[in-house]
Amino acid sequence: MAYDKIYSVLKLSRKLIKEYVKKGMTVVDCTMGNGNDTLLLAKEVGEKGKVIAFDIQQTAIDNTYSKLNKKGLINRVELILDGHENIDRYINKNIDLAIYNLGYLPKGDKSITTSINTTLESIEKTLKILKNNGLLLIVAYPGHKTGMDEKELLEEYLRKINQKDYNVLKNEFINQINNPPILYCLEKSNNN
Repeated sequence: MAYDKIYSVLKLSRKLIKEYVKKGMTVVDCTMGNGNDTLLLAKEVGEKGKVIAFDIQQTAIDNTYSKLNKKGLINRVELILDGHENIDRYINKNIDLAIYNLGYLPKGDKSITTSINTTLESIEKTLKILKNNGLLLIVAYPGHKTGMDEKELLEEYLRKINQKDYNVLKNEFINQINNPPILYCLEKSNNN
């Protein structure tokens, strides 16, 4: 199947990053995984920008470091071996954008997944440091049991966010099998 007008959630999240992120911004990859979003963010923020990326697995750090080093972009990125729920220990200024790809490390240990408790704690902290009109992108993967549970609780949380403070958009395919990924986009109001 080849489509080019309606994007998959991964392509859409990357398109949003490319359109929103400008040189000099400070952005966060809350779940670095194999470093694909971290690399894209590093390209977009330019030499004066900063990317802070979190993961709990050394494999993710190693894969991402290698990818960034090959492209000569490692100096723009701070790789943190810690859970994203500890974001407030590392970041004490406002950020322009944050992204989460929930679930497990692709091609990694599928028993190590994001947890809804730490994810919600991290999201709450991230929303507090997000600049006005800043973006928070969350890709959820409900194609496995843990992912489905996480998606349901995440959505319950997001539905309760005050619309005066944030716009919350859900983007999903409704005619595809196997519970495809879902993209949640949050934009912080400029009234905060």
